[in-house]
Amino acid sequence: MLFYDSPNPAPNPRRVRIFAAEKGIDLPRREVSIPQREQKAPDYLEKNPRGQTPILELDDGTVIAESVAIMRYLEALHPEPPLFGTTPLEIAQVEMWCRRVEMILMPPVAQVWVHTHPFTAALPGRNSEWGEANRPRVAEALRFFDRSLAEREYTAGDRFTAADILLLTAVDFARFIGLETVDGLDALGGWHGRVSARESAAA
Repeated sequence: MLFYDSPNPAPNPRRVRIFAAEKGIDLPRREVSIPQREQKAPDYLEKNPRGQTPILELDDGTVIAESVAIMRYLEALHPEPPLFGTTPLEIAQVEMWCRRVEMILMPPVAQVWVHTHPFTAALPGRNSEWGEANRPRVAEALRFFDRSLAEREYTAGDRFTAADILLLTAVDFARFIGLETVDGLDALGGWHGRVSARESAAA
């Protein structure tokens, strides 16, 4: 198999790198440069018509796109350590918190990124007012996760899971684009320190 990767700050490929590191999986990789728009090249679009990274190409040519789908595939191949839960309740809780990261935090972060950051200045249809209007939504989302983490050590319970990977990459990307993230949020800040200290976070 071959993992089509993009370096930081791209958050979605980083999800898979952290996941693979936690599993001890050595994924053969090919780097796709987003600044050079290699993800929009015709040969790449044949593999993923959405023109986004990451993708995982299997030995038979099958392509799996979307970071969480790739993580699910790797979990099925390498179930230990389990990062999506094992019991019905754990599986549901991890899924719930993954969805909350993707529905509550990532959308406003993405709007700030697309509509206000210098890196995306050439994109058509930018609306700086809309981007700025999403900054309070990011702050509200971070407060939501801070409150939830006051009750437990990790995002979905008492151990590290895929939900922590999604939240970590979202928070770090928000920080990269200049948003305040853990300042004044003690529970979120403590959690961020714990998960950032894991060896996999450097993947």
